[in-house]
Amino acid sequence: MLAAIGLIIIVKQLPVIAGLQTHGGDLLANIGLLPQILTFFVPTTGLIGLAGIVTLLAWPYLRHRWFRRIPAPIVVIGVGVLLGKLFGLDQPQPERAFVLPPDLAFAADFLVALPASLADSLQQPDFGKLASWAFWESVIAICLIGSLETLLSAAAVDKLDPARRYSDLNRELAAIGAGNVVSGMLGGLPMITEIVRSSANIDAGARSRWANFFHGGFLLLFVVLFPSWIGAIPLASLAALLVYTGYRLASPKVFAKSMDLGKEQLALFLITIIAILVGNLLSGVVIGIGAKVLLHLGRGVPLAHLLSLSYHLRADSNEQWTVKVDGSALFSNFLALKSELAALGDGKTVIFDLSDADLIDHTVMEFIDGYRMDYAARGGRCEIRGLENLQALGDHALAARKRF
Repeated sequence: MLAAIGLIIIVKQLPVIAGLQTHGGDLLANIGLLPQILTFFVPTTGLIGLAGIVTLLAWPYLRHRWFRRIPAPIVVIGVGVLLGKLFGLDQPQPERAFVLPPDLAFAADFLVALPASLADSLQQPDFGKLASWAFWESVIAICLIGSLETLLSAAAVDKLDPARRYSDLNRELAAIGAGNVVSGMLGGLPMITEIVRSSANIDAGARSRWANFFHGGFLLLFVVLFPSWIGAIPLASLAALLVYTGYRLASPKVFAKSMDLGKEQLALFLITIIAILVGNLLSGVVIGIGAKVLLHLGRGVPLAHLLSLSYHLRADSNEQWTVKVDGSALFSNFLALKSELAALGDGKTVIFDLSDADLIDHTVMEFIDGYRMDYAARGGRCEIRGLENLQALGDHALAARKRF
C-alpha cells in the first residue's frame, strides 16, 4: 500500500514541477501523459523542482555538523523562494509560443495561493439537504471510507516508526471523528490519517505525537501571521518534497525486499499496487487481501483457520511466558494473540514456540520479529523456537515459512 501511495504521489506531483496541469480524468491517464509532461515542461519551474530534488538527495551526504542542523526541506523551500524571485514567478507569465497537447495546460499559478484573510476561508455549513437521502449517503460513505483509510494509514505508518510502537486505533478514530466534526462546522474538508506528513515527521526525527501538534500549530501560525511568506513559495518546491517522499515510499529497495520474500509475496505486492492504481486505495487493499486469502487457500489452509488461530499462552513461571502456536498463523487470525501479547508485562522472558506450526505467513513473521526487538528494548527477553522445522518461501529472513 505504501509503495502504491508513493507512486501516486510521484505521478500527481510531476506535472506541478513541470508547471503544467493535466485534464486526464484518472491516474492511468495521467501516467500515460508523463512523456508529454517531461517534453513540454516550463524551464523555470522545472529547474526549481530539480534543484529541490537534488538538494534532498544530496543533503544526507553532507557531513558537516552545521549542515546536519538544518532540515533539508527548509533549504529546498528557501532555494525555491530565491529562484522564484529571480525568475519572476510572482509576475504575470508571458504567453507560450507553442501549443500543448489537448490533455495538458499551463498551470494558472506557479506560487502558493492563499485567501486574503483567514476569515475568508471559513464558510458556514449549509444544512438545507439535511433531510435528503443524498446527504446521508455522502455522510455514511465519507465516514466509512475515511475511517477505514485512517486505520490502514495508521497501521502503515506504524511500520515506519523506528521505535516500533503501535498506534491506539480507537483513539485515532475518535480524534479523526472529532476533528472532522469541527472541520465541517468551519466549512473544511474531511480529514484522514496522512502518510505523507507522518513519514516526513519520522524522517525529520519526530518521536512523539507532539510533532503532529507542532506541525499543525506552525501551519496555523504562518497562515495567520505570515501569509505573504507562504505566498512566495513555488509550488514546484513543495512538489519536489512530495516527489522525494513518494520515492522513499516506492524506492527500488521496497520492490527488492518483496522479491526476497518470495515469488508469491512479490505477486501479492504487484497485485495490490496495480489494483490501487487502477481503482483507489480502499478497493486496492480489498483486492490485495482477497488475493492473499486465495493464496492461503491454495496452500491448503482450511477455511475455518483463516479467522481462527490455534495457540496457547502459558505462564511457565512468574518471569517466563511461552506462546505455543499450532496450525497456520496468518495475517487474518493473529489479532487475538496480538492483543494478549500487548498485555504482558515488561522485563520478562517470552518464548514463541513454532515447532508445531504448519504455516507462518510474512505478516506474522514480521510481527513476531518486531515484537522480539521491541520487547528486548523494554528490558525483556524474547526467543523464537521451532523455525528449523519450517522451510522459508523466500530469501528474506522474514519470508513466509511452511512445513513440507
